[in-house]
Parts: sequence; C-alpha cells; structure tokens
Amino acid sequence: MQRVAVLADRDVLPFELSLAGRVLGTATDREGRPAYEVIVCTVDGAPVATAEGFAVQPQHDASVVESADLVVVPPSSHHPDLTPGALPTGLATVLDRVSPATRLVSVCLASYVLAAAGRLDGRRATTHWMHVEHFARTFPRVRVVGSELFVTDGQVVTAAGASAGIDLFLSIVRDDHGSHVANEVARQCVVPPWRRGDQQQFVERPVPRCTDDELSATLEWASSDLARSVGLEDLARHAGMSRRTFTRRFRAATGSSPGQWLLAQRLDEARRLLELGDETVDAVAHRAGFGSASSLRKHMAARTGVSPDEYRRAFRR
Repeated sequence: MQRVAVLADRDVLPFELSLAGRVLGTATDREGRPAYEVIVCTVDGAPVATAEGFAVQPQHDASVVESADLVVVPPSSHHPDLTPGALPTGLATVLDRVSPATRLVSVCLASYVLAAAGRLDGRRATTHWMHVEHFARTFPRVRVVGSELFVTDGQVVTAAGASAGIDLFLSIVRDDHGSHVANEVARQCVVPPWRRGDQQQFVERPVPRCTDDELSATLEWASSDLARSVGLEDLARHAGMSRRTFTRRFRAATGSSPGQWLLAQRLDEARRLLELGDETVDAVAHRAGFGSASSLRKHMAARTGVSPDEYRRAFRR
C-alpha cells in the first residue's frame, strides 16, 4: 500500500482537497486490498479554514510527508499571489522535507506553490487556463504548457483544474495498477476513465472588439451572415477603402487581422450552434461559413483540441 499525504493550506478549496481521497482511496489491488492510504495533513496539524466557510480538522501534521510515497498539494484561493521564493515559512519547510524521489502533485492553482518553492524550475507544468499567462509571467523558469489537462515531468505532476485532477489521479492508478483497476475506480466515481482533448476546449476567447467607428458597420455586415463567402476584398470594398488601408486600420482597431477576426467569428458561431441545436456537423459548418465539415473539424481541433461531435457532447445545453 502506498501512502499519500494531502497537504491542506489555509483557504483550501474543499472539492479539490477531497479528490485524492475520493479517487486514490477507491482503488484496490488484485487481492481487493486498499491500494493507497490517503491522509490529510496541515503544516502544524492544526485546523485550517476552507474557502467555503468551514474548517478542516486534520489528523496529522506535515511530518507525514517524509514517509509519503506521494504528496498532493490542493489549491487555496490565495495561491495565485505567490511569487518565486516567497512561500510562507511553514509551506516552504514542508516542501523541503519532501524527498526529490517522492512523487509530488499539484491540483489547479497549487502549481503556484510548487513553482514558488522552485520545484518546477526547468520543468513542464500547467495550471488553470484562466491563470496560464499570469503563471508564465510570474515564473519564467517554468516551461508552462497551457493546453494540457495535466502534465507529468519526472516525479512532479501538475493538473489544470478540479476535473483535470480526477484525470490525473486516474492516470496515477493506471500507471501503478493497470487499466483494469483504473477503469473500476472510474466506474465507482461515475467519471470517464479517460478524456480525450485538453483544456483548450474550456478557454473563453472573446472575439476582438472594434474601436474604429468607421469599420463597425463593415464588421456588423460581415458577421450578420457568416455563411456568406467574404474575403479581404469584400470587406475593404464595403468599408470604401483600399485593401492596404483597410488591413492597417483593421489591425489597429481590433489587434487582429481580418482573416483571424472572421475565423474567430465563425468558430464562435459554430460553438454556439453545437451547444444549442441538433443540426448535423455538416449543416453547422455551412451555417458558420466553413464550407465543409472537414474544414470545421480542422479548425475546431486546432482551437479546442476536440472534434465538433466531442464538443457538442461536452457542452450541449
């Protein structure tokens, strides 16, 4: 049996705190014995407040990390405030006691803890998509991978968010005990044993706004019927400008090229149609201006990491 220590920091997010126990604690070996012993600890063994208005009373202090095979750090609401080398003394001391040979896991924003402790320097790592850019700026020594649900680099694993944490722990079970055990855990937790795609599918990408009043009418015209074939020549002609002037003004007003803007509009419309309607992928592709289902599939895979059918299954309202 492997020992798993879950380190709860102040203002911990309780759902993420529970993931290791719920997933790893469900796993049994071929003889039906528990595969993992999951214990919750705090820096000093004292209760900590959660982000949801109640406290957690641990049974252990952080000394248990020294005997743990796996140490898990769930996220707290204040973790995005951490900077290189600026960990609270207690947390820094605890992580110093974790052997380099021990597997170390962060869930969601707890990647900030590992990064602030220097445990992610030179490693590939991820965090929640809403914080990827901030995380990369704050920790330039980390090789940030913003598109993946979880990233393994040696003994260190980082998960992008709460549900990605489930994927991560199922992956650990699969690596340790095989697919049969991982699949049984997934069935008991009523989750898929493996998810295709990555966190790009969840990222909100607002269509660039136009700050040039003279171009607004043209953009409204172009977006009013996305099924219509519209090119740069058509846009410039509608605006009463040369191609060169239109392109320069357009980029200054939106921060994007006309082609990129149109693609963003069409992808946004395709996603809306997939979420709300029952039309075939081919019909959605034509209504959104892609011309063919294969073209829509290519662009959706590049943007979201999944096919139109997979996107619809995940986000259907």
